Amino acid sequence: MNFDGFGERLRQAIGADKPYAFAKKCGVSESLLRKYLSGASVPSVEKAWAMAKTAKVSLDWLAGGEGSMCPSGSSNKATPSDEDVYSYIPLYDARCSAGHGAWNEGSKVLTLLAFTTYSLRKQGLTPSKLSAIRVDGDSMAGLLEDGDTVLIDHSRNQLEAEAVYVIRLDDHLYAKRLQRLFDGSVQIISENKAYGDVLVPKTQLNDLAIIGRVVWAGGWI
Repeated sequence: MNFDGFGERLRQAIGADKPYAFAKKCGVSESLLRKYLSGASVPSVEKAWAMAKTAKVSLDWLAGGEGSMCPSGSSNKATPSDEDVYSYIPLYDARCSAGHGAWNEGSKVLTLLAFTTYSLRKQGLTPSKLSAIRVDGDSMAGLLEDGDTVLIDHSRNQLEAEAVYVIRLDDHLYAKRLQRLFDGSVQIISENKAYGDVLVPKTQLNDLAIIGRVVWAGGWI
């Protein structure tokens, strides 16, 4: 996204609201907000989305200066229902992740996926805790196909029950079914039975990083 002029657009979006009050509403620190306003820093896509949602302005306008300030020509003082509001989830180019930093370190945001805020909240999901990546390979064929997009809930980064998670193992990302065994070890299960399951002993669980639980998948038929 082109963040040129972001500080001035943010100032318009905040309007008469006090910076410290606005910062509290959208979950950023006041000092960071003031850096955005002065042009000394630009936000991540997630923070830009949070500020656009709080100010009730268009994310495209706030982040890139594109289109109208208010979505669908509505007033930024309006309070539309969740059924009419969209949450924008970043889709990362993160099929593989080398190194030991953040799971998406070095990855870029390819686009933003629009979900109605109502549909996400109905599933108990918090938009700011979500991101998306694409599936690589056919090890989960039958459930997830090569190139499918999966939505990850990063708030669920602990093994709760048998489910599909995005994990990092040996510095690569995988979407796999995880199952905890009685001895504390974890079984990594591929849907495609041409691939063998992998057992991670309890003593080696530190080598297995759970990025988050897969809560949605979609792709072309």
